[in-house]
Amino acid sequence: MQKLSIALDWTANINHIGFFIALEKGFYKEKNIDLTIVDPSQDNYQLTPAKKVEKAMVDFALCPTESLLSYRTKKSPFPLKAIAAILQDDLSAIAVKADSGIKSPKDLDGKSYASYEAKYEDEIVKQMIINDGGKGDISLVYPNKLGIWDTVLNNSFDATWIFLNWEGVQAESHNVDFNYFLLSDYNIPYSYSPVLVVNEENLTEKSTLYSHFLTATKQGYLFAQTNQKESIAILAKFLPKKDKEMDLSKALSLSTAHFGNSSNWGILNNDKVENFLAWIYDKKLEDIAIKASDLYTNDLLN
Repeated sequence: MQKLSIALDWTANINHIGFFIALEKGFYKEKNIDLTIVDPSQDNYQLTPAKKVEKAMVDFALCPTESLLSYRTKKSPFPLKAIAAILQDDLSAIAVKADSGIKSPKDLDGKSYASYEAKYEDEIVKQMIINDGGKGDISLVYPNKLGIWDTVLNNSFDATWIFLNWEGVQAESHNVDFNYFLLSDYNIPYSYSPVLVVNEENLTEKSTLYSHFLTATKQGYLFAQTNQKESIAILAKFLPKKDKEMDLSKALSLSTAHFGNSSNWGILNNDKVENFLAWIYDKKLEDIAIKASDLYTNDLLN
Protein backbone atom coordinates (compact mmCIF):
# COMPACT_ATOMS: atom_id res chain seq x y z
CA MET A 1 0.00 0.00 0.00
CA GLN A 2 1.21 3.48 -0.91
CA LYS A 3 0.77 5.90 2.01
CA LEU A 4 -0.65 9.33 1.14
CA SER A 5 -2.02 12.13 3.28
CA ILE A 6 -4.25 15.16 2.76
CA ALA A 7 -4.76 18.28 4.87
CA LEU A 8 -8.33 19.57 4.67
CA ASP A 9 -9.05 23.29 4.61
CA TRP A 10 -11.57 23.00 7.46
CA THR A 11 -13.07 20.46 9.80
CA ALA A 12 -14.96 17.76 7.92
CA ASN A 13 -17.84 19.18 5.89
CA ILE A 14 -19.85 18.67 2.73
CA ASN A 15 -17.04 19.85 0.42
CA HIS A 16 -14.93 16.92 1.65
CA ILE A 17 -17.53 14.19 1.29
CA GLY A 18 -15.87 12.50 -1.69
CA PHE A 19 -12.65 11.86 0.23
CA PHE A 20 -14.48 10.22 3.10
CA ILE A 21 -16.62 8.12 0.78
CA ALA A 22 -13.56 6.93 -1.15
CA LEU A 23 -11.90 6.05 2.15
CA GLU A 24 -14.89 4.22 3.65
CA LYS A 25 -15.98 2.44 0.45
CA GLY A 26 -12.46 1.17 -0.24
CA PHE A 27 -11.93 3.14 -3.47
CA TYR A 28 -8.45 4.21 -2.32
CA LYS A 29 -7.63 0.70 -1.18
CA GLU A 30 -8.55 -0.59 -4.65
CA LYS A 31 -5.86 1.75 -5.99
CA ASN A 32 -3.36 0.44 -3.43
CA ILE A 33 -3.54 3.72 -1.49
CA ASP A 34 -3.55 4.06 2.30
CA LEU A 35 -4.87 7.60 2.87
CA THR A 36 -4.60 9.65 6.06
CA ILE A 37 -6.91 12.68 6.36
CA VAL A 38 -5.98 15.52 8.71
CA ASP A 39 -7.89 18.73 9.43
CA PRO A 40 -7.03 22.08 11.06
CA SER A 41 -8.65 21.21 14.38
CA GLN A 42 -5.74 18.89 15.10
CA ASP A 43 -3.36 21.83 15.52
CA ASN A 44 -5.92 24.66 15.88
CA TYR A 45 -4.86 25.98 12.47
CA GLN A 46 -1.30 26.72 13.60
CA LEU A 47 -0.25 25.77 10.06
CA THR A 48 -2.40 26.25 6.99
CA PRO A 49 -3.04 23.19 4.80
CA ALA A 50 -0.87 24.65 2.03
CA LYS A 51 1.97 25.25 4.49
CA LYS A 52 1.81 21.58 5.42
CA VAL A 53 2.45 20.71 1.76
CA GLU A 54 5.38 23.12 1.67
CA LYS A 55 6.83 21.52 4.79
CA ALA A 56 6.31 18.03 3.29
CA MET A 57 4.03 17.09 6.19
CA VAL A 58 1.29 15.97 3.77
CA ASP A 59 1.06 15.09 0.07
CA PHE A 60 -2.10 17.07 -0.69
CA ALA A 61 -4.00 20.03 0.71
CA LEU A 62 -7.19 21.93 0.05
CA CYS A 63 -7.03 25.70 -0.33
CA PRO A 64 -8.45 28.51 -2.49
CA THR A 65 -6.94 29.50 -5.83
CA GLU A 66 -5.44 32.59 -4.15
CA SER A 67 -3.01 30.38 -2.23
CA LEU A 68 -1.51 29.13 -5.49
CA LEU A 69 -0.64 32.69 -6.41
CA SER A 70 0.51 33.80 -2.97
CA TYR A 71 2.90 30.86 -2.58
CA ARG A 72 4.54 31.54 -5.93
CA THR A 73 4.94 35.27 -5.29
CA LYS A 74 6.17 35.26 -1.70
CA LYS A 75 9.74 36.12 -0.71
CA SER A 76 10.79 32.47 -0.89
CA PRO A 77 8.53 31.11 -3.66
CA PHE A 78 7.13 27.59 -3.45
CA PRO A 79 5.67 25.72 -6.47
CA LEU A 80 2.20 24.97 -5.10
CA LYS A 81 0.11 23.55 -7.93
CA ALA A 82 -3.56 22.58 -8.23
CA ILE A 83 -4.39 19.17 -9.67
CA ALA A 84 -8.18 19.30 -9.26
CA ALA A 85 -11.06 21.61 -8.38
CA ILE A 86 -13.50 20.25 -5.82
CA LEU A 87 -16.35 22.52 -6.92
CA GLN A 88 -16.94 23.63 -10.48
CA ASP A 89 -18.74 26.77 -9.29
CA ASP A 90 -18.15 29.32 -6.56
CA LEU A 91 -20.45 28.50 -3.64
CA SER A 92 -18.95 31.10 -1.32
CA ALA A 93 -20.37 34.43 -0.20
CA ILE A 94 -19.92 37.23 2.30
CA ALA A 95 -22.48 36.63 5.05
CA VAL A 96 -24.19 39.12 7.37
CA LYS A 97 -27.16 38.69 9.66
CA ALA A 98 -30.41 39.79 8.06
CA ASP A 99 -31.34 41.90 11.09
CA SER A 100 -28.02 43.78 11.00
CA GLY A 101 -29.32 46.48 8.67
CA ILE A 102 -26.65 45.51 6.14
CA LYS A 103 -28.59 45.11 2.91
CA SER A 104 -25.70 45.18 0.42
CA PRO A 105 -21.88 45.37 0.56
CA LYS A 106 -21.77 49.19 0.67
CA ASP A 107 -23.50 48.98 4.05
CA LEU A 108 -20.38 47.25 5.41
CA ASP A 109 -18.62 50.63 5.58
CA GLY A 110 -17.99 51.26 9.26
CA LYS A 111 -18.76 47.63 10.14
CA SER A 112 -16.48 44.74 11.15
CA TYR A 113 -15.28 41.83 9.04
CA ALA A 114 -13.89 38.64 10.61
CA SER A 115 -10.99 37.69 8.34
CA TYR A 116 -9.08 34.44 7.81
CA GLU A 117 -6.02 36.62 7.10
CA ALA A 118 -5.45 35.17 3.63
CA LYS A 119 -3.17 37.32 1.47
CA TYR A 120 -5.75 38.90 -0.85
CA GLU A 121 -8.90 38.32 1.19
CA ASP A 122 -9.24 41.69 2.90
CA GLU A 123 -8.67 43.67 -0.29
CA ILE A 124 -11.20 41.52 -2.17
CA VAL A 125 -13.82 42.33 0.46
CA LYS A 126 -12.96 46.03 0.39
CA GLN A 127 -13.23 46.04 -3.40
CA MET A 128 -16.65 44.40 -3.22
CA ILE A 129 -17.80 47.28 -1.01
CA ILE A 130 -16.32 49.84 -3.42
CA ASN A 131 -17.92 48.13 -6.41
CA ASP A 132 -21.26 48.50 -4.65
CA GLY A 133 -20.75 52.25 -4.20
CA GLY A 134 -19.16 52.26 -0.76
CA LYS A 135 -15.74 53.45 0.43
CA GLY A 136 -14.27 50.10 1.46
CA ASP A 137 -13.91 51.47 4.98
CA ILE A 138 -14.38 48.29 6.98
CA SER A 139 -12.83 47.25 10.29
CA LEU A 140 -10.79 44.07 9.86
CA VAL A 141 -10.48 41.67 12.76
CA TYR A 142 -8.62 38.36 12.98
CA PRO A 143 -10.25 35.92 15.44
CA ASN A 144 -9.25 32.31 15.95
CA LYS A 145 -9.83 30.84 12.50
CA LEU A 146 -11.95 27.89 13.58
CA GLY A 147 -14.19 30.20 15.61
CA ILE A 148 -14.79 32.85 12.96
CA TRP A 149 -18.28 31.72 11.98
CA ASP A 150 -19.33 31.69 15.64
CA THR A 151 -18.25 35.33 16.05
CA VAL A 152 -20.81 36.36 13.43
CA LEU A 153 -23.51 34.06 14.81
CA ASN A 154 -23.05 35.58 18.29
CA ASN A 155 -22.90 39.18 17.01
CA SER A 156 -19.25 39.77 17.96
CA PHE A 157 -18.54 40.85 14.38
CA ASP A 158 -20.71 41.78 11.44
CA ALA A 159 -19.52 39.74 8.46
CA THR A 160 -17.30 36.94 7.22
CA TRP A 161 -16.73 34.72 4.17
CA ILE A 162 -18.63 31.42 4.16
CA PHE A 163 -19.76 28.51 2.01
CA LEU A 164 -23.46 28.63 1.22
CA ASN A 165 -23.62 24.82 1.14
CA TRP A 166 -22.25 24.54 4.69
CA GLU A 167 -22.40 27.60 6.96
CA GLY A 168 -25.47 28.71 5.02
CA VAL A 169 -27.16 25.43 5.95
CA GLN A 170 -25.92 25.76 9.53
CA ALA A 171 -27.55 29.19 9.76
CA GLU A 172 -30.88 27.69 8.72
CA SER A 173 -30.53 24.96 11.33
CA HIS A 174 -30.10 27.70 13.96
CA ASN A 175 -33.14 29.53 12.55
CA VAL A 176 -30.97 32.58 11.88
CA ASP A 177 -31.63 34.62 8.73
CA PHE A 178 -28.64 35.87 6.77
CA ASN A 179 -28.02 38.07 3.77
CA TYR A 180 -25.41 36.69 1.38
CA PHE A 181 -23.36 38.75 -1.08
CA LEU A 182 -21.93 36.77 -4.01
CA LEU A 183 -18.66 38.05 -5.44
CA SER A 184 -19.89 37.58 -9.00
CA ASP A 185 -22.80 39.95 -8.33
CA TYR A 186 -20.31 42.74 -7.61
CA ASN A 187 -17.97 42.36 -10.59
CA ILE A 188 -15.38 40.16 -8.93
CA PRO A 189 -14.58 37.14 -11.16
CA TYR A 190 -13.68 34.77 -8.34
CA SER A 191 -12.03 31.48 -9.21
CA TYR A 192 -12.09 27.99 -7.66
CA SER A 193 -12.32 27.15 -3.97
CA PRO A 194 -11.26 24.75 -2.73
CA VAL A 195 -8.66 23.26 -5.05
CA LEU A 196 -6.57 20.16 -4.39
CA VAL A 197 -2.88 21.12 -4.37
CA VAL A 198 0.53 19.44 -4.33
CA ASN A 199 4.19 20.33 -4.50
CA GLU A 200 4.80 20.59 -8.24
CA GLU A 201 8.29 19.13 -7.78
CA ASN A 202 6.69 15.79 -6.90
CA LEU A 203 4.54 15.54 -10.00
CA THR A 204 7.00 13.81 -12.32
CA GLU A 205 7.95 11.06 -9.88
CA LYS A 206 4.45 10.54 -8.47
CA SER A 207 2.19 11.34 -11.40
CA THR A 208 0.80 7.79 -11.69
CA LEU A 209 0.17 7.51 -7.95
CA TYR A 210 -1.49 10.94 -7.84
CA SER A 211 -3.62 10.09 -10.86
CA HIS A 212 -4.81 6.93 -9.11
CA PHE A 213 -5.63 9.04 -6.05
CA LEU A 214 -7.69 11.41 -8.19
CA THR A 215 -9.53 8.54 -9.86
CA ALA A 216 -10.59 7.13 -6.49
CA THR A 217 -11.51 10.60 -5.20
CA LYS A 218 -13.61 11.30 -8.28
CA GLN A 219 -15.37 7.98 -7.72
CA GLY A 220 -16.21 9.16 -4.19
CA TYR A 221 -17.74 12.45 -5.34
CA LEU A 222 -19.76 10.81 -8.13
CA PHE A 223 -20.98 8.21 -5.63
CA ALA A 224 -22.31 11.06 -3.47
CA GLN A 225 -24.46 12.26 -6.36
CA THR A 226 -26.29 8.98 -6.82
CA ASN A 227 -26.22 7.48 -3.32
CA GLN A 228 -27.10 10.43 -1.16
CA LYS A 229 -28.49 8.65 1.91
CA GLU A 230 -25.47 6.36 2.26
CA SER A 231 -23.09 9.24 1.54
CA ILE A 232 -24.59 11.37 4.30
CA ALA A 233 -24.26 8.49 6.75
CA ILE A 234 -20.57 8.18 5.86
CA LEU A 235 -19.86 11.89 6.24
CA ALA A 236 -21.69 12.04 9.57
CA LYS A 237 -19.10 9.71 11.12
CA PHE A 238 -16.37 12.30 10.64
CA LEU A 239 -18.17 15.52 11.58
CA PRO A 240 -17.36 17.53 14.71
CA LYS A 241 -19.98 17.03 17.40
CA LYS A 242 -21.44 20.53 16.88
CA ASP A 243 -22.21 19.76 13.22
CA LYS A 244 -23.87 16.37 13.59
CA GLU A 245 -27.39 17.75 14.00
CA MET A 246 -27.42 19.94 10.89
CA ASP A 247 -29.40 19.13 7.76
CA LEU A 248 -26.85 17.10 5.80
CA SER A 249 -29.41 16.26 3.11
CA LYS A 250 -29.84 19.97 2.41
CA ALA A 251 -26.08 20.51 2.35
CA LEU A 252 -25.56 17.67 -0.10
CA SER A 253 -28.47 18.70 -2.33
CA LEU A 254 -26.92 22.16 -2.62
CA SER A 255 -23.57 20.63 -3.56
CA THR A 256 -23.98 17.66 -5.88
CA ALA A 257 -24.55 19.57 -9.12
CA HIS A 258 -21.39 21.56 -8.48
CA PHE A 259 -19.15 18.49 -8.08
CA GLY A 260 -19.17 18.10 -11.84
CA ASN A 261 -19.74 14.83 -13.69
CA SER A 262 -17.82 11.88 -15.07
CA SER A 263 -16.35 13.97 -17.89
CA ASN A 264 -15.43 17.19 -16.06
CA TRP A 265 -14.90 16.33 -12.39
CA GLY A 266 -11.87 18.22 -11.07
CA ILE A 267 -11.21 20.17 -14.28
CA LEU A 268 -9.95 23.75 -13.92
CA ASN A 269 -10.94 26.06 -16.76
CA ASN A 270 -8.06 28.25 -17.90
CA ASP A 271 -10.26 31.25 -18.73
CA LYS A 272 -11.78 31.20 -15.26
CA VAL A 273 -8.36 31.17 -13.58
CA GLU A 274 -6.99 33.74 -16.04
CA ASN A 275 -9.89 36.14 -15.47
CA PHE A 276 -9.38 36.04 -11.72
CA LEU A 277 -5.64 36.64 -12.07
CA ALA A 278 -6.28 39.53 -14.45
CA TRP A 279 -8.59 41.06 -11.87
CA ILE A 280 -5.98 40.60 -9.12
CA TYR A 281 -3.37 42.38 -11.23
CA ASP A 282 -5.77 45.08 -12.42
CA LYS A 283 -6.55 45.95 -8.79
CA LYS A 284 -2.82 45.91 -8.00
CA LEU A 285 -3.23 43.24 -5.35
CA GLU A 286 -0.18 41.51 -6.83
CA ASP A 287 2.68 42.79 -8.99
CA ILE A 288 4.70 39.62 -9.68
CA ALA A 289 3.43 38.21 -12.97
CA ILE A 290 2.34 34.57 -12.90
CA LYS A 291 0.52 32.79 -15.73
CA ALA A 292 -2.65 30.86 -15.02
CA SER A 293 -1.15 27.77 -16.65
CA ASP A 294 1.64 27.79 -14.04
CA LEU A 295 -0.86 27.38 -11.22
CA TYR A 296 -2.64 24.18 -12.21
CA THR A 297 -2.67 21.08 -14.35
CA ASN A 298 -5.54 18.90 -15.55
CA ASP A 299 -3.16 16.24 -16.82
CA LEU A 300 -3.68 13.82 -13.94
CA LEU A 301 -7.46 13.71 -14.32
CA ASN A 302 -9.22 11.01 -16.30
